[in-house]
Amino acid sequence: MSNNTAHPLQQLAQHLLGKAIHELEPEESHVLEQIRQRRPISRDVADVSDQQSSFGERLSDKVAAVGGSWTFIISFGLIMLGWMLINTDVLSHFGMAFDPYPYIFLNLMLSTLAAIQAPIIMMSQNRQAAKDRLAASLDFEVNLRAELEIMRLHEKIDQRIQQRLDQILERLPEKKPQD
Repeated sequence: MSNNTAHPLQQLAQHLLGKAIHELEPEESHVLEQIRQRRPISRDVADVSDQQSSFGERLSDKVAAVGGSWTFIISFGLIMLGWMLINTDVLSHFGMAFDPYPYIFLNLMLSTLAAIQAPIIMMSQNRQAAKDRLAASLDFEVNLRAELEIMRLHEKIDQRIQQRLDQILERLPEKKPQD
């Protein structure tokens, strides 16, 4: 197949990257396709990540956001302090303490919360790492697009300069060699 009849993406791949179309990385193919269609390449990482995430992943992000906040820490501390005060001072005075010191039921609930919360936070951290990889990939695409567009602009400018120089040379009178 000649260069004139080659697939437009193949022509771009060969011209801009010096690669055959089957040698391109997925990001490179995507960038070249966007160049061919004259469409922008930049995308918001949060939007792309949200489109690709499952309900469980979004839920783990929300649980981690709540569990890792000062509001949660302060509220949880106040609830534990209230639990201890009620069971030690108030209810034990009437003989109705349901979890007296050493707070075995409270310890069970804290252990259960930690056992559930830890893997959820780890899932959220894994998702954040995936978001970071996605952000790096999208940044690469944008950088590659910018670099390729700059190369194309340089090429156009060089062609224009060459045309202008040719025009100037055509107007100059030819010097005849002196005998």
